Amino acid sequence: MLVLLTGCTTPKPTTQNPTPATTHYASRPTTPPPPFKLFHQSPDTLTLTTTPDASNTQIAALIYQLRDAANTHTFDSIHLPQSLIDARAPIIWFHIYRGPKCASEKYAAKLPCGPSYHAAGEFTLGSFHDPNRTDGELNLDENHSTPLWNPDPK
Repeated sequence: MLVLLTGCTTPKPTTQNPTPATTHYASRPTTPPPPFKLFHQSPDTLTLTTTPDASNTQIAALIYQLRDAANTHTFDSIHLPQSLIDARAPIIWFHIYRGPKCASEKYAAKLPCGPSYHAAGEFTLGSFHDPNRTDGELNLDENHSTPLWNPDPK
């Protein structure tokens, strides 16, 4: 008698294309941006300070105001040097601080507020691949930030 033994076969798992994660961005604030001052500038960085009590919503509104100025080439109208921004090669960063206390931390020899990063928000204009790319984020604390829009909406 011939007995043929065959092994168990398990069905092959079907591969499913997982749905890509969707990032939801907060809507643009309707709150006006806080007043700000140009605290420091270098060829690739502008440090701005607002009032010490500016809310996250106001900081986000300021970042959107910077994006609008970038899109319309109107930085001069908000008292920032359009010529410096136009001369960027190829990126310029805007660091936004609540008050001037910690604002020198990006270039000071002695860190005024300790070793962590204290900016309330960031705006970046340009990238190595796209001179018109804009990134905006609200810094919630030293290790957490929230992007305000999709910088690469393709």
